Amino acid sequence: MIQQIALFAGSFSPPGSHHRRIAARLAQEFDEVIVVPSVSRPGEPVANDVSPIYRAAMADVNFRQLDRVRVELADLENGSFTPMCRLVEQFGHAAEPWLVIGADLVAGGRQGESLIHTTWEEGRRLWKEARFVVIASPDRSIDAADLPPRHRVIQAEDVRSSTKVRSLLLDRRPTGDFLLPEVADYIARHGLYRGVPPAQRSRLQVAGTRLLVVSDPHNEEAQRIAKRFPSSHDDPELIVVIGGDGTMLRAIREHWRRRVPFYGINAGHLGFLLNDVPAASLADEEFLLEHVPLLRVETESIDGVRQAALAFNDAWVERATGQTAWIEVLVNGQQRLSKLVADGALVATAAGSTSYARAMGATPLPLGTSALLLVGSNVLSPDGWRPVVLPLESVIELRSVDPYKRPLHGFVDGHAHGAVRWLRARMSNVAAAELAFSPGHDPVAKLSKIQFPAR
Repeated sequence: MIQQIALFAGSFSPPGSHHRRIAARLAQEFDEVIVVPSVSRPGEPVANDVSPIYRAAMADVNFRQLDRVRVELADLENGSFTPMCRLVEQFGHAAEPWLVIGADLVAGGRQGESLIHTTWEEGRRLWKEARFVVIASPDRSIDAADLPPRHRVIQAEDVRSSTKVRSLLLDRRPTGDFLLPEVADYIARHGLYRGVPPAQRSRLQVAGTRLLVVSDPHNEEAQRIAKRFPSSHDDPELIVVIGGDGTMLRAIREHWRRRVPFYGINAGHLGFLLNDVPAASLADEEFLLEHVPLLRVETESIDGVRQAALAFNDAWVERATGQTAWIEVLVNGQQRLSKLVADGALVATAAGSTSYARAMGATPLPLGTSALLLVGSNVLSPDGWRPVVLPLESVIELRSVDPYKRPLHGFVDGHAHGAVRWLRARMSNVAAAELAFSPGHDPVAKLSKIQFPAR
């Protein structure tokens, strides 16, 4: 039997508790519910909105732990609006897609004057051919003659307006039960929907009883420390990472979509992303949080196969043979270096600037700096070329000038991507991690010890 899926698309800015109830109700009727947070339609004005990286996190929090419900973040990541007709094409190859819509969109359907007919791309064809789930609310009646040919009607307890919620948040008024407590806490923590830029740093107090513990299995000290912290895997409020910075990177890659802060405990060496071993438990401690976006890295192999991955620290290309690499460097699509002759080149975040970028001669950046580093390794030409600091929104591309005679290998946070024609890196629009630090831990002070070593 063909799988039936419900495509639940909308702004979800912010996602409300009623959205979660609707998704749960849809999951009773369909094999899978795919929630698609959308960017604004072209030409559609948006007031008091927040960036995709926060909207993605709120959607993950709002719909998590719902059976047969998943959140698809492609629109937010790509920064482009996908019309419903394209969603049907995208998900309709191996399943039977049903479009979830509000009752207001079908009004006037009998005359061919509904919003679907008049405002949607290919709306008139969709009205005749597509399948629709119409969400009805107690306060709005639906004329049966207005319904599309293929439809289901599902009654919802209430259907609320995200515009109303944004207005309440902007005016600093209580939102009541409009939002899940976890979503409301996230909004408050980052200062969202207040008409001002969100806070990159914030504070968080946790009960310290719901922990997910990730420890380095090869580090005896990490295993010893881990015994002090009970682990709860179902619904953690804090992810405790015990080991070195490498353990933290692995934990972030595996668990970032939990949207839970990461608290690192250093059982390794320098541990820039980690805290010292706490003297007591983590119960009722107030942490300083750093909101750190991840790099989105794309590579293309010699055979034309493309891969995408996320990096917290860095991504780089390096020579694959004894010959030096010839690398074309582009920034935002504009060629900046026609031929960088070096052993390789690396793109690093501020969080990763204390790692390989520093070893290659770059000056480390304080955590939270809105910049990317572009660094060359053993540069022969251009003569005297030095590491470059670029705006955080830059798109950096490293291309092989001669992929067959002078092949490049690509790496993302140390993970090999094999021989590549090019590597492209930019900050992700949806992926981020929150790093938690104890009040006595100052990552800037730890960085200063490197920059100003004691004699």
